[in-house]
Amino acid sequence: MELKIGDKAPALAAADQTGKQRNLEEFHGSWLLLYFYPKDFTSGCTTEACTLRDNFSELKKKAKVMGVSADSVGSHQKFSEKYHLPFDLLADPQYEIIKSYGANGLIFPKRVSFLIDPEGVIKKVYKSVKPAEHAEQVLKDLNELIK
Repeated sequence: MELKIGDKAPALAAADQTGKQRNLEEFHGSWLLLYFYPKDFTSGCTTEACTLRDNFSELKKKAKVMGVSADSVGSHQKFSEKYHLPFDLLADPQYEIIKSYGANGLIFPKRVSFLIDPEGVIKKVYKSVKPAEHAEQVLKDLNELIK
């Protein structure tokens, strides 16, 4: 099932890069960019994460940011530390969250993102993410969505 604008964001529960259990409910009342990416330390995924990092001071004024891939907590910890990522990464090695958001690809998760409003409703789906431009597009959309 493909998620679309207006759908309620599926529940999620997984450990972040520190091993802390996280869930969607903790973001209730805030906008959330939930971005799925194929694999830690690959070129496109590193570009996307670093671009989000470089734009984080503006992004955090409007939304929380969380990445999801099938990598382990340990891999996420190394990736986050190496690139000084100021947002959390969820480890989903069982593909539970990845599948519930329709982000499962043939080998690795797809690069797809969801902008979720404070009530948990999907307001924007990014199916064709360009890693170097994603943060700017999200900021533009947040500025249009939040009046």
